[in-house]
Amino acid sequence: MKNYVVFTDSSCDIYGGEIEKRGIRVVPLTFRFDGDGKEYTNYDMPISEFYQKMREGGVAKTAAVNTESFSSAFKTALDEGLDVLYIGFSSGLSTTYNSARIAIGELKEEYPDSKLIAVDTLAASAGVTLLIDLVLKKQSEGASIEEAAELAEKMKLNIAHWFTVDDLVYLKRGGRVSGAAALVGNLLGIKPVLHVDNDGHLVNVTKVRGRHSSLVAMADKLGEGILPDSEVYISHSDSLSDAEKLAKIIEDKYGYKTSLITDVGPVIGAHSGPGTIALFFVAKER
Repeated sequence: MKNYVVFTDSSCDIYGGEIEKRGIRVVPLTFRFDGDGKEYTNYDMPISEFYQKMREGGVAKTAAVNTESFSSAFKTALDEGLDVLYIGFSSGLSTTYNSARIAIGELKEEYPDSKLIAVDTLAASAGVTLLIDLVLKKQSEGASIEEAAELAEKMKLNIAHWFTVDDLVYLKRGGRVSGAAALVGNLLGIKPVLHVDNDGHLVNVTKVRGRHSSLVAMADKLGEGILPDSEVYISHSDSLSDAEKLAKIIEDKYGYKTSLITDVGPVIGAHSGPGTIALFFVAKER
């Protein structure tokens, strides 16, 4: 059985040592700020600097990975004699997955003896990472590329995603709330609790008053649906203290320790803004 490597993209929101520890390869999405001609990847600008620019009024625009970038990245592995399993950003949030799928279709003709498989996670941020970690565990147990991909397809709709944001203006920019709702909500301290649904779209589920209540509401969603052996992952947009508060609420109330706290990178943060907190776990259903 030929060895295979797991690819993902920078929507997964893991960095440096966490990428190296997993032995995966990451193809970056890019972003730029209005008025700045330079294009950046998730790894080109310190996270704190990115969110400071947003707080100062900067508007970041993101770009999906194109087909050529995927093709070039996948070729490096294929030329090493490895098969490719790509586990990528939700097709409901980006065209990135479709670019990977097209690249794979083209490469199969050039590398007829190699295996290339793409899985649309319908996930984002550390939700992608959580699914990847399940696949890597399966790989370490000797699973073939087909078996690993089958597990990803089987489990992806069990990866629960719960988000809250600190400032509604960023959801307004993305058309998820009206200008009036954002203004009134911010004045009243209303915090939405959102999740990623089975189609990979971000959906507003409920609203609560105040930041602490939004953290408690997310923790309660975990209590309602988490499977007993699940890991708990949290990501945050330059709001580590609140991520740690959420982890403590979960541990105190439900006994689950958080395994990973990571940054929400520019790819996701450009749309959700500084102060975003996101929670991920394996659930009975999303």
